Amino acid sequence: MKKIEEVANLNNKRVLLRLDLNVPLKGSEIIDSTRIDKILPTLRFLIQKDCRIIIISHIGRPEGKIDKKLSMLPVCKYLSQKLNEEVELIEKQIFDLEPNIIFKNSKNRILFLENIRFYEQEEKNNEGFAKLLSGFGDVYINDAFSCSHRAHASIDKITKFIPSYCGIQMHNEVNALKKVTSDIKRPITCIIGGSKISTKINLIKNLIPKFENLVIVGGMANNILKYKGFNIGNSINEKNCDEIVSQIFSLSEENNCNLVFPSDVAVGKKLEDKAKIKNLSNLQDDDIILDIGPETVNSINYLLQNSKTVLWNGPAGYFENPNFSIGSKKIAKKIVELGNDIFSVAGGGDTIAVLNKVNAFEKFNFVSTAGGAFLEYLEGKEIPGIRALN
Repeated sequence: MKKIEEVANLNNKRVLLRLDLNVPLKGSEIIDSTRIDKILPTLRFLIQKDCRIIIISHIGRPEGKIDKKLSMLPVCKYLSQKLNEEVELIEKQIFDLEPNIIFKNSKNRILFLENIRFYEQEEKNNEGFAKLLSGFGDVYINDAFSCSHRAHASIDKITKFIPSYCGIQMHNEVNALKKVTSDIKRPITCIIGGSKISTKINLIKNLIPKFENLVIVGGMANNILKYKGFNIGNSINEKNCDEIVSQIFSLSEENNCNLVFPSDVAVGKKLEDKAKIKNLSNLQDDDIILDIGPETVNSINYLLQNSKTVLWNGPAGYFENPNFSIGSKKIAKKIVELGNDIFSVAGGGDTIAVLNKVNAFEKFNFVSTAGGAFLEYLEGKEIPGIRALN
């Protein structure tokens, strides 16, 4: 992918900038601004280059219909404050706008098109719509990696009609993921958590041949414990997953990948309980496994200490209750403590929440907010937004 920095001359150019500013809203209030804050370097770079910027983004799933509750206006206001620059929302329909004179009717140099998913043509990857969009810019920049697993008009087809580049955040994201999938500093440890093993089996299968250590924690580890013959009491687990677990063990053995799962656990009788540490042989029928125990934490930390790279997706326990967030917090603290001795990449909403709780977000080498695109890249799937820029 060509980078934004490779554009020969951006001065006074109209830059069509695709961003993912799909932030959670409560009324018109932004609840979490992480996604907006991460793309500020790209916007500041373009402002410095004296560009005229037209932003394309979305909020929610309006399914091709106008929904005022999903307007981009709160994002415009937030960006105005952060950039100390007027950001104007164009409420007029795209079909009624004259691309060549869009800036003549405004004194501002940053314009924001209304929610692109108000148009059904966007998600259908309509070529005519993509061509219409391309007419608003001289240069197109995709800085929305988190949307790039979608073959939508403003991500995929648009690149057929306009010189196209990746933004700073997109480049950083892909570069970080390459470091945990292809340009790897070994040994590498992967920590996978979450509730359902079936949703991450393709990810696990793709990573086992590449990694030295695979650590499975969270709800999905319960399926492994059950497969191994341990009583897991009332703990969350998926039905009919023995074949999946068997595949994981076989693949790990074939590829010399060290498979690690809990050796002790923190349990409660209900989600609101205090934690009680138990060995796997001592679980009762009404126990619920809600976190990993200290012995397991020590095993994971030992692996991390002897690794050069770590990829983390999914918490180790039910972190919503502080009593069962200990395992996740200790893993995060260990990675931070290792500093430059380990290259650290984390992703997934719950993992980010854990890192924020222990003020570790900024201390990781890279934290992905991409969600689906993050996982699909790690699964080895083709990402339409990357393919289009290539």
